[in-house]
Amino acid sequence: MPNDLLTQLTHDARLWQAGQWRDYQCAAIATEYPALDALLAGQGWPLGGLTELLCDTPGIGELRLLMPALARLSQQPRWQLWITPPFVPFAPALQAHGIQLDRVLIIHARQTKAQLWTAEQALRSGCLVLCWPGRLNTAELRRLQLAAKAGDSCGFLFRSSRAAQEHSPAVLRIKLQPHRDGLHLQLLKRRGGWPVDALIPLHALASTGHPSTLPQASVIQGPWPPPAVSPTH
Repeated sequence: MPNDLLTQLTHDARLWQAGQWRDYQCAAIATEYPALDALLAGQGWPLGGLTELLCDTPGIGELRLLMPALARLSQQPRWQLWITPPFVPFAPALQAHGIQLDRVLIIHARQTKAQLWTAEQALRSGCLVLCWPGRLNTAELRRLQLAAKAGDSCGFLFRSSRAAQEHSPAVLRIKLQPHRDGLHLQLLKRRGGWPVDALIPLHALASTGHPSTLPQASVIQGPWPPPAVSPTH
C-alpha cells in the first residue's frame, strides 16, 4: 500500500520533483545573464508574479541586474512604473541601457498605502512595476501577487534583507549582496526549485550581445523625491 501511494504521487502532475525542476513550465522574461537564467524556471524573471529583491543598500547593482529585461519589456506596449525609488532615476543612463523612456513613469507616493494601491492597480492593468515600499504584511503582499497574476505582469519589490525572515507569497525571492566580481545572489524561493546561491558577474556579456562597455553612469542619482509625479524624460 505505501509503495502504491508513492507511485501515485510521483505520477501526479500537480507535484514537482526536485530532479525535474528545469521542466517546470511558466512564463518568464530572460534576465539575459546566462548563469541566472539557468537557475530560474522559465529561464528568466517570472511573468504573472512578484519578484522580491532583498538588500539593505541601494545602488549595489540591483538595477543593473534588471536592465536587460527592462529594456526588452520597454519594447512592448506596456508602461513601466517606478514607484517611490530612493533616488531620482537618471534618464540618459536608462536610455543607454536600451530602455524606451516614453514608456516609463516615476510615481511619488509618500504613504505606503498609496504606494500599494498604485502598484496593485498597475500590476492588474498589465504594467511592469518596480516598487520600493515600506514594511509589508503577508496580506498586502498577497494582494500584489494576485494582481500580478491577474494582469500577467511583472512586479519587482525592493525590500530590506530583514524581510528574508518573513513569509511571502512572491514567486521569486532573492537576497543580494555586493561582491568584487558582481553580485552574490541567494535565491531564497523560486518556482520549482530549492534555494540556491549564485555569483553573477554584472560586467559579463548578456546573451543579446550588449557590450560590457555600456556607459557606467548610475541609473539613479540625487535625492528623492522630485517635485511631482512625472515621466523620466
